[in-house]
Amino acid sequence: MLTPEVYATLIERIAEISDPDLAQSLGELGSVHSIIERADGVLDVYLELIPPIHRALAQHLDRQVAAVVSALVPNMQCIVQARPMVIEPSVPKAILDGVLDTVAVASGKGGVGKSTVAANLVASLMLEGLQIGLLDADIYGPSVPTLFGLEGVTLHAEKREDGTIRGYPHEQYGIKIASMGFIMQRDQAAIFRGPMLAGYFRTLVEQIEWGNLDVLVFDLPPGTGDVQLTLAQQVPLSGAVIVTTPQRLALADVRRSIAMFQKLNVDILGIVENMSYYVPPDAPEKRYSIFGEGGGQTLAKEVGVPFLGEIPLHDDIRTACDAGIPVVLDPECNVHVRDAYRAIAHAIIKQLRQRNAQRRREPSVEISL
Repeated sequence: MLTPEVYATLIERIAEISDPDLAQSLGELGSVHSIIERADGVLDVYLELIPPIHRALAQHLDRQVAAVVSALVPNMQCIVQARPMVIEPSVPKAILDGVLDTVAVASGKGGVGKSTVAANLVASLMLEGLQIGLLDADIYGPSVPTLFGLEGVTLHAEKREDGTIRGYPHEQYGIKIASMGFIMQRDQAAIFRGPMLAGYFRTLVEQIEWGNLDVLVFDLPPGTGDVQLTLAQQVPLSGAVIVTTPQRLALADVRRSIAMFQKLNVDILGIVENMSYYVPPDAPEKRYSIFGEGGGQTLAKEVGVPFLGEIPLHDDIRTACDAGIPVVLDPECNVHVRDAYRAIAHAIIKQLRQRNAQRRREPSVEISL
C-alpha cells in the first residue's frame, strides 16, 4: 500500500511531466487529478487533459507515467485514465450542441483537391482517436458522397412533436457525414443564388443532430462567396485550413481566401500544399515538381501563417477516391501519402489544443443587472 509520502512524491513527479503539444507541465495545466490504489495493487492515475485527446498524446503520457511509477514503486502496474478537461465549447450550444471545435477546409479556387484533402484529414483525425464529423458545404458540387462511397444515399430526417425537422448524419468508416448531395438527386444541377444558397447552408448546419464531436470539419466551396461568409458569421470557427497547389495562379487566389477569413476574424490554422510533387513508382529516387515547387511554403511565410505540409501526387489517392474510401484508410496505401496526411492532422490537433488551453485561461466575464 502506498504511504502518504510516496503518494505525494508520485503526484509531484507526474505533475512535472510535459504535455508535448502545449510545452507546459501537467501540473501547470492542472491535469493531475488523483491516484487511486486498487485492492489488487494496480494504480489508477487520473489525468484531465486539454482536448482533443489524441492517440499519440495518450501513448506518450502512458509511457511517461509508467516510468515515474516504476522508478518510485518498482514492479507496480499503473493504468492512466485520461479524460478531457471541461472547456466551454467555442461553438454556442444553440447552434451545434456537443461540438467542441469547428474547422473549415477552404480553397481560393477549384481544382486543387480540396474535398479529397478534407476527406483524408477527417479520416486521419479519426485514426488519432477523435470523434469527427464532416459537413459537405460545397453546395455547387458536393463530392463527399462519392469520396465516402455514399452515392445515392438520402438524408434521414424526422419531424418532432414541436414541429421542428431534424436530420441525422450518416456514419461511414467511423465518421459522421452530412452533405447537400444527400438532399439533391444525383446529377441534379445546383443552381442557387446568394440568399437561397445561404439558406440551404443554414439548414444543413442548424437542423443536423451531430451529437458529441471533438471536431466538425466543413468542406467549403472554392472561392470567397456566400457560403464562406454565412459560415463565418453564424458558426464561430476554431480555424480554417487553406488548400492550394504550388503554381502561382492558385497562390494568388489563396491570398484572397486568407484575407477574407482574416477580415472575418477567423484564425488560419495553416496552408496545405496538395499535388506538390510526383515520385515515379519505377524510380523512387526521383521527384518531379509538376506544378512548381515551394509555392505554398513561401506564401505561408509571406502572410505569416503555418505551413502544414505537402501532399504528393499519387495514383493511390485517385484509386481510393474512385473506390469511395479515404486513401489513409486503405491498408495498402503508399506510406508517404499516409504519413503526409497524418502529419498534417497532428499539426491541426496541436493548434486546436493550444487554442483550447488559451480559452481555458481566459477569464469569462459575467454582467449582472
